[in-house]
Amino acid sequence: MSNTYGQSIRLSIFGESHGKAIGMVLDGVEPGVSIDMDQLEFQMKRRAPGGALATSRKEADQVEFVSGILNGKTCASPICGIIANTNTHSQDYANLAAWMRPSHADYPAYMKYHGFNDIRGGGHFSGRLTAPLVAAGEICNRALCNHMPLQAGSHIVKLGEYEEPLWSDILPDVLASHEKMAVPCQDPDQVASIIEKARMDMDSVGGIVETALWGVPVGLGDPFFDSMESRLSHILFSVPAVKGVMFGAGDGFASMKGSEANDPYYFDNEALVKTRTNHNGGILGGITTGMPIVFRTIIKPTASIGKKQMSVNLQTGQEEEGQIKGRHDPCIVLRAVPVLEAAAKIAVYDAFREGKF
Repeated sequence: MSNTYGQSIRLSIFGESHGKAIGMVLDGVEPGVSIDMDQLEFQMKRRAPGGALATSRKEADQVEFVSGILNGKTCASPICGIIANTNTHSQDYANLAAWMRPSHADYPAYMKYHGFNDIRGGGHFSGRLTAPLVAAGEICNRALCNHMPLQAGSHIVKLGEYEEPLWSDILPDVLASHEKMAVPCQDPDQVASIIEKARMDMDSVGGIVETALWGVPVGLGDPFFDSMESRLSHILFSVPAVKGVMFGAGDGFASMKGSEANDPYYFDNEALVKTRTNHNGGILGGITTGMPIVFRTIIKPTASIGKKQMSVNLQTGQEEEGQIKGRHDPCIVLRAVPVLEAAAKIAVYDAFREGKF
């Protein structure tokens, strides 16, 4: 397996959904970065399980730092954070050693790892492994805020039949308001109703999240193969259930003319170069422009649903009907929001630390 991301910083994640613990090791963070434990706890709670619209599995998701932080500040050595798993129901997965769950990693992982992969709760493929990403993202966020006025925010632009306009003009106060919303969108009640209906039908629903990072300086990213889009896409596609990433206008470019898609430059009141529109999502030629980085992430419906489904049993060699037990999110989109923001901050910090701009 490959569990390490980054070039200037190196982030490794470890653990399984139903193991004793999960965690991360983050190497390369500059010394002297103050870690706000209250803000870290807030970000972890945004992603944590539990609640009416999420899995009933309850985990405190408290991060215990065992190295790299002294007296609340980074000390240049690798930062190791551990998150205990305290509420596992491994017996729910006893019948899944041979029956391959549809749209899970069970079958390809079984073949690649010769049946030794941990299937309990998805094992190392579980969305549970995004908790260490959120912890690492908050550390990177604190480091970045020492160098730039960074703010991040997201909103749901599509979920089932729900759809809302894309952000056209992103301001810091807009991002801040969305961070505190359990359902970050214009009509939380409608979205909650769609998710609840899927839960009652023993089904699930996916969606699209638009994320913006405001305050990123011009010049980050190294074309061709380490472009800012490449760095972001690499870590975003590593998040379980992500099936697509689009920057700026995304698929809207296909119906635009050049005169509509181009972002004209101008000088603002402080003689800084800006663009009047941001169709390119703050990145041109793989390099940040100083405008907000804007991207959309497509999240597929949760693969674990309560409905009976057909699949194959590798022990009997027969097709069989099966039913997935356990506790699962009817929609992973809500809990994915802080993960996507954290992943983006990690990518930006990695590019910033590289210093090639």
